[in-house]
Amino acid sequence: MSEETYWAERAAGVEAALLARVPENKIRPRLDPTRRLVELLGDPQKIYRIIHVTGTNGKTSTTRFIERLLREHGLRTGRFTSPHLVKLNERLSIDGEPVSDEALVAAWEDIAPIVEIVDAELAVADEGPLTFFEVLAVLGFAVFADAPVDVLVLEVGMGGEWDSTNVADGDVAVFAPISLDHMDRLGNTIEEIAQTKSGIIKAGAFVVSSAQPAEALSVLKAKADSTADAFKNYGTDFEVLESTPDILGQKVSIRTLAGEYHDLNLPVHGYYQAENAALAIAAVEAFLGGGEQRIMDDVVRAAFADFSSPGRLQVVSREPLVILDAAHNPGGAESLVQALKTNFGSPYVIAVISILADKDARGLLEALDSSVVEVVITQSSSARAIPAEKLAELAREVFGADRVKVQANPQWAMAEATLALPEGQKSAILVTGSITLVGEVLALKQIEAEQDV
Repeated sequence: MSEETYWAERAAGVEAALLARVPENKIRPRLDPTRRLVELLGDPQKIYRIIHVTGTNGKTSTTRFIERLLREHGLRTGRFTSPHLVKLNERLSIDGEPVSDEALVAAWEDIAPIVEIVDAELAVADEGPLTFFEVLAVLGFAVFADAPVDVLVLEVGMGGEWDSTNVADGDVAVFAPISLDHMDRLGNTIEEIAQTKSGIIKAGAFVVSSAQPAEALSVLKAKADSTADAFKNYGTDFEVLESTPDILGQKVSIRTLAGEYHDLNLPVHGYYQAENAALAIAAVEAFLGGGEQRIMDDVVRAAFADFSSPGRLQVVSREPLVILDAAHNPGGAESLVQALKTNFGSPYVIAVISILADKDARGLLEALDSSVVEVVITQSSSARAIPAEKLAELAREVFGADRVKVQANPQWAMAEATLALPEGQKSAILVTGSITLVGEVLALKQIEAEQDV
């Protein structure tokens, strides 16, 4: 057995141990168990500085933008995101690369005995054991402390106030767009959801926010006024001045807290990604210079030149055009629809779709209706995926029966979509509706690429 295989198998064992716990979609609104775990471990999350990122849509891309800008400054960076597309290690990145299997195993062996202690304490208190996400967050804190990193860009799992990542105190609190999602946990209104997310604002923090619905903005501003040192928001303090789509992405000009940046090549599609980039620059300006120091043009250009956001309007093939987008709620779908029009010229779209049972499936499908010509309903490997035939019934109500096909296996669904593409017409296959589905198709495309070498 090679050393690489040995550590890969050990890392798979770590993932299996995590998955045996309460799954992350069953996140519990509690913080004390996570706080107890990091306390027993010596508070690894206090070893480095932190930029904390929350929101409903766009927080992963914003996290990646921020990390890339910081790394270009020569800082050693950690990046915590969720969920992963292909492999668990993607969630814990050091200097832009997923943590190695060996480092993952080493950190797990350090914290596992302490996890057992906290589980035992919870049992005595008649509470459930630590969940998947509670342990994963602390595993991440330990990995980044072992590295060690200079700064961690930390994406919230769900919400903010009671999310396990909130045992950490962010120097900068970053808010991507807030909309309706996870209502069973976060609240039934934008205002309630914003209230939960505002919990990441800590005393003395610098707060930056994307454009928000009025009811969300008022909540964030009130919390910042009472707690933080500064609050800056999109449209007033920073904004995208111009975005010109091209085949590789877009060229953008941005006004931020400390200056303007013009004609930046951004190799990702979608106007919302330009807005995410503006939010990221503002966050880094806030972190490094209190919002008063402009970043050097060469740093921004170099950071953006090789930026990527897997699974977010990701083009994995040109012939035929195949676009992967992890939109899984109506807000994400609306941004996707705009990008199909603006960045891809409204092609003939055949969508391969799977949606999880706890999502607003009807709202997502209705948002896609105007931009999708045909649909192939499939079913990802997630235990929460709506059965293909059941989702197809809903899709027929939205799109009409003649526009809907069903292939429960994602690989067969992709094959059916490919065969249905019209000849001599600008067309595209769109894979969306579920992060799990996007990850599975991305893995299939990676295998195809390796076989072609």
